[in-house]
Amino acid sequence: MDGTVLVADDDRTIRTVLTQALTRAGCKVHATSSLTTLMRWVDEGKGDAVITDVVMPDGNGLEMLPKIHEDRPELPVIVISAQNTIMTAIKANEADAYDYLPKPFDLPDLMKRTAKALENRRRGPSARDVESERSDELPLVGRTQAMQELYQLVARVMNTDMAVMISGESGTGKSLIARAIHDFSDRRTLPFVTVTAGDLRDLEGPARILARAKGGTILFDEINDIDTELQARIVRMIDNPGDHVPRFMATSQRDLATAMEEGSLRQDLYFRLDGAAIHVPSLRERVEDIPLLVAHFLSKSDRESAPSRYFSDKAMELMRKYSWPGNVRQLENAVKRLDLTARTDEITRVEVEAVLGNQPGNEPVLGMADGDKLSASVARHLRRYFDLHGNMLPPPGLYGRILREMELPLIEIALDATGGNQAKCADLLGINRNTLRKKITDLDIHVTRRRKLM
Repeated sequence: MDGTVLVADDDRTIRTVLTQALTRAGCKVHATSSLTTLMRWVDEGKGDAVITDVVMPDGNGLEMLPKIHEDRPELPVIVISAQNTIMTAIKANEADAYDYLPKPFDLPDLMKRTAKALENRRRGPSARDVESERSDELPLVGRTQAMQELYQLVARVMNTDMAVMISGESGTGKSLIARAIHDFSDRRTLPFVTVTAGDLRDLEGPARILARAKGGTILFDEINDIDTELQARIVRMIDNPGDHVPRFMATSQRDLATAMEEGSLRQDLYFRLDGAAIHVPSLRERVEDIPLLVAHFLSKSDRESAPSRYFSDKAMELMRKYSWPGNVRQLENAVKRLDLTARTDEITRVEVEAVLGNQPGNEPVLGMADGDKLSASVARHLRRYFDLHGNMLPPPGLYGRILREMELPLIEIALDATGGNQAKCADLLGINRNTLRKKITDLDIHVTRRRKLM
């Protein structure tokens, strides 16, 4: 790596780590905790690339990007942020950051992206103003890898005209993703029209829908539930949109390629909607985001002058271990109920059990509905992961990262099922007890011994 990198972050540890890593890689580094200093360096013509945090003591890193690109359009800026929401990724994309990484970031990955930035010397396109009035209303929150990949994909397809297919279980937020894509796209001032089967039954339905959209966005909600006769009307609508061509999007709880093969989705409709495919992960796929989502839903009550609540450690542990078949929507309803009924500011495990005890559990992972297999789910996840990188390969070390992501929940769940008894857990997993102990240490798993009621 060759060049000078400007680093701006108010976290001294991050500045030190980046300075040491970049210096070892052959770069010169100027590091600061001040945006004012960073902008002075940029004005003076220093630096071949910038790495900056978003929230700084003297300003917002994203708000500086338009000026940087105006003054030095060739200077690539990599944004790193602990604000792990879809809005941060969208704003970084809107402000035309060269790249965006959530904190905590993978250092080798950041080094690889910095090297590419230095090699390419980013061009300087124009920046656009960002409308953020709805940002507080979007519960698309998460710092897990699955959500970060989702944010980046949404940001990339936002201002294209291609059709978008959004899949995911009920309650994951498919319609919110569609609305976010519209609200922060070039079509945001035009109508957003949601279409169900009932809107298409009348022969004049498609014409009325197009008239309402006026070149905005048309979303076909749960398109797989619309019968094939009405799907033919959608095909004709897409082929003959009139003078004001809208953007078409669709949501489905099922994989549309499978639905097409089974005959419940017309092939011609599938290929017309087969533009960008976005899969919204279930809550089970991003358990680490549950505390963030809970805090978000509780904060909404705080704004309504409700008593301030918080979950005890044991209560939050139960929230994390629950299967959440209704996903984020079910989680939101559960938090609202607990917020209203808790006897004290601290929500206890007993109170959580009272609310979740009457709600449905989830089917075992190894015996999913529709004959789906774990290997098929993993394969779909990996294909999406590779697709997100386009013509580039993912960062090195993929094998270890994937195995770690699967190994950690497997061991945690097995330990929970055996009451923390490591001998029984090792027997259940079919591995040596010493091997299990080493994995518990390496993966930093907290083991709690208790009597298992079974």
